[in-house]
Amino acid sequence: MAYAIKAEIEDPRAETFVFAAQKTMYGGKHIAEGDVIFLFASENEGGQGLVARGVVTSSEATPRRPDLERQTPRVSVSVRRTALATKRLGRNELKRFRDWQDGRPETELNFKFYRQATNKIVGISDGAAAFLDSSF
Repeated sequence: MAYAIKAEIEDPRAETFVFAAQKTMYGGKHIAEGDVIFLFASENEGGQGLVARGVVTSSEATPRRPDLERQTPRVSVSVRRTALATKRLGRNELKRFRDWQDGRPETELNFKFYRQATNKIVGISDGAAAFLDSSF
């Protein structure tokens, strides 16, 4: 499985990235060393959407807090960049894909990243990964 992260990314051209205690959804908590990850610079933080593809070099689950009954799993990951995006792909390009049942990779990404606009790590389908690969 491939993954994608939407987070604050100050320098999209950096060779490595560290994301501490990131919220996970849609299987994102299973991310592990060696997995492919697509990096989206969060528009909430001034970013432009898809900026890079990388490989996870380390992954560590954040321990749950015993004082909280309900909490979203969080993971810290380090990523080595393997490619920079050559095509723009962000909220504006994905927002028209709203038929949640159409099976399109664009719709999957819109649903997972922008239906609830918080920053997060998500698991993505092989189809969505292939679609994102076309942006490099």
